[in-house]
Amino acid sequence: MRVEELNKYYDKLQLEYGDPTLCSIYNGGCKNNPDVCFVFMNPTGKNIASTKEWKGIRAPWIGTKNIWKLFYSIGIIDKDLFDDILSKKPNDWTEDFAKNVYDILSRNKIYVTNLGKCTQIDARPLPDRVLKQYLDLLYEEIDIVKPRKIIVFGNQVSSIFLNQKICVKSVRKQEFRMSIKENEYSVYPVFYPIGNGMRNIDLAIEDLNYILKN
Repeated sequence: MRVEELNKYYDKLQLEYGDPTLCSIYNGGCKNNPDVCFVFMNPTGKNIASTKEWKGIRAPWIGTKNIWKLFYSIGIIDKDLFDDILSKKPNDWTEDFAKNVYDILSRNKIYVTNLGKCTQIDARPLPDRVLKQYLDLLYEEIDIVKPRKIIVFGNQVSSIFLNQKICVKSVRKQEFRMSIKENEYSVYPVFYPIGNGMRNIDLAIEDLNYILKN
């Protein structure tokens, strides 16, 4: 099974839980045994790939800046690409540029996804009951991709993904082992580094550098 075959299910959930004027945001990067899978929360309309007019890849964080600061700080992208991203306004991102960015992530064995694929107009928090509608699909996604390590961002995503109450500040740099179908994975909860979580971005960078090097 290819991971793209899950998109039709995400699109159905977009109609139920997302903004009807926007499209689902799926995933991007290396889809065959990446070194790391990053799992964020859910997309917003700031991602310009969520518009109906966009014909390119519908991957996380297209047209944004802050997450790329994190990726640059932990060595996933180089300074030239980071400076190029910083120089662009959201609408300066072309479909070709977005593909090039994710091709670089793919070559660096990085996979990026969200727990919830339902795009909202703004960054309003989603209740657990909505994010849990995506959990089995995310497990299926991970079973297809089979990453070596999984990074889950924030208390809410970490708790839902691991099916236990997680307080990230209490489990920093801690590995959790979990099984998905017949495979076992290393999972690490990390501070959410975007939005209100920007105050914790330095702690997230510190923990990610430790996790990725060990």
